[in-house]
Amino acid sequence: MTPTRLTLNSFIPIARFINSPNFFLRSYTTEVKCKKLMIYEFGDPAKVVKLEEENLKPPGSNEVLIEMIVASMNPADMNTIQGTYPIKPKLPGVPGQEGVGKVIAIGAGVNDFFIGDLVIPNIENFGTWRTHNVVPSSSVLKVPMNVPLIELSGISSNTSTAYRMLKDFVPLSPGDCVLQNGANSAAGQNVIQFCKAWGYKSVNIVRNRPDIDKLKTYLISLGATHVLTEEELRSTQLFKSGEVPSPKLALNCVGGKSASEVMRRLSQKGVVVTYGGMSREPVIIPTSLLIFKDISAKGFWMTRWTKENRDSEVRKYMFSDIMNLIVAGKLKAPAHSLIPLSKYSEALQNITNPKGFTGTKYIIDFR
Repeated sequence: MTPTRLTLNSFIPIARFINSPNFFLRSYTTEVKCKKLMIYEFGDPAKVVKLEEENLKPPGSNEVLIEMIVASMNPADMNTIQGTYPIKPKLPGVPGQEGVGKVIAIGAGVNDFFIGDLVIPNIENFGTWRTHNVVPSSSVLKVPMNVPLIELSGISSNTSTAYRMLKDFVPLSPGDCVLQNGANSAAGQNVIQFCKAWGYKSVNIVRNRPDIDKLKTYLISLGATHVLTEEELRSTQLFKSGEVPSPKLALNCVGGKSASEVMRRLSQKGVVVTYGGMSREPVIIPTSLLIFKDISAKGFWMTRWTKENRDSEVRKYMFSDIMNLIVAGKLKAPAHSLIPLSKYSEALQNITNPKGFTGTKYIIDFR
């Protein structure tokens, strides 16, 4: 039997409605107490983020009341709080771009949502680091109930970034090779799994560390073909020996010397896509690679792509494709740690401290 393909409409609203703790309620008539993380100024996340409470009024016309279930804490959120990210929220404001929530009340004129529906943000600077939020119904996107919450909580950024970079820059076929640095990042772990699912070989570069063997074992368990340290990349014979074809596509989230070393392994007319700069060093392209290999350098920012494709069929298909892989067990969330909202300060310190951030993604668990 051919399995049914999951789409964004693959759910039964009535069943969800009946199973909701707010069965047959379409609106709240009293205020809801909300806990939230606030910033009043840009700066060091460990210093400017404060835990507060407020009372939310019931949803008005064309609004929904969302109860957050989980919310991701991404490096981009840290940049936003620091005031260095290209898109800045209004102050005072609540950080958090990603997460999964549940509709618990509906205002007048809302016909596309039912109480109990799961939703993810459909706008930038949504402010997911809060227990509840009243928002226009157009600012959230309904998602199926049978997709695991943790995987859903990162679907719009890291997962989609990996998906688009593998789809949009170089036509790849099974057996082709993709080379990436920062392979233990959240996006990097998604790249590994997409390559495995689509039949590509992946060569994955990580920084050396005391527990490097443990990290290599973990990435290989995700589907990595090879995992090398930055030092091992400089001397590897993988490509010269023909054991792995020269990569047509390289993905760079580090910059500096790491990016240059990755580019040196590209095939003729290969493409390097930069989507991050964790080393804070510039990307330097050796002149010889431009002249004799005719390589190309591109950049990718998921936020820009989303703005340009927010309501497109391409984006709908991407989410559908990703969720089918998740449900099939071929794509799982990156290594992560669930924390209660009260432990936010510890997570912020670890994320912003390079020595404390070892590839573990922090997710606020409101349950």
